[in-house]
Amino acid sequence: MGYNDIILTLLEFLGTFAFAISGIRHAAAKHFDWFGGYVCGIAVAIGGGTIRDVMLGTTPFWMTDPIYIICTAIALVFVIVFAKHMEGLRNTWFVFDTLGLALFTIAGIQKSLAFGQPYWVAIIMGCITGSAGGVIRDVLLNNEPVIFQREIYAMASVLGGISYWFLDYFHIPLELTVIVSFSLICIMRFLAVRYHLSLPTLKDETKDNA
Repeated sequence: MGYNDIILTLLEFLGTFAFAISGIRHAAAKHFDWFGGYVCGIAVAIGGGTIRDVMLGTTPFWMTDPIYIICTAIALVFVIVFAKHMEGLRNTWFVFDTLGLALFTIAGIQKSLAFGQPYWVAIIMGCITGSAGGVIRDVLLNNEPVIFQREIYAMASVLGGISYWFLDYFHIPLELTVIVSFSLICIMRFLAVRYHLSLPTLKDETKDNA
C-alpha cells in the first residue's frame, strides 16, 4: 500500500467514525432504538462515499473492508455508553460532524484524482462524499437536509476542495495541502455557526408582489 493510499484509508476511517457519531446522535434525539441509530449512523458514514464510488465505477469502499461497518458499531456503543452525557456534549457532536465533513471531502477528492478525474470533478466528488450522507440521514429522520438550510455546509466543502486544487497547482507537499484544506473547511464551519453567517436566500417574487 502506497503512502497516498495509507492517508486515504486513514481519512476514510476517521471520517466514518466522526460521521457515524453524528448520525447516531441525531437518531438519539428522535428516540430511535439501537438498530435505528445504527442505520442512521451507517447512512451518514458510508452514504456519500458509496455514491462517489458508484459514480467512479468502482466497488463501494465499505464492501471491500468490514472495518467501516465495525467502526460504526463502535460509534454506536460509544453513544450508548455515554448517553447520560449527550446533552452536555452537544457542541462535541457539532465538532464531530464538521470533522467528518472535512475528512470525507478530502478523501473524496483524493480518490477521484486517483481514478484520473479532472480537478473540477474531484471537487464535486469531494462535496458529494462529505455532504450526501447527511442528506440521507436527514431524509431518514424526516428533517430538512442540512445542505438546504441557511448555514454554510456544502459550500465549505466546495471551498476546501478549491483550496486543495490551488495548493496542488503550486506543488505544495501533500501533507501540507491536506492540513490546510482540512483546516479551512473546519474554520469556515465554526465561524459560520459562531457568527450566524450564511449565503443569501432566494426571494419568492410571487409572495413579495402579493
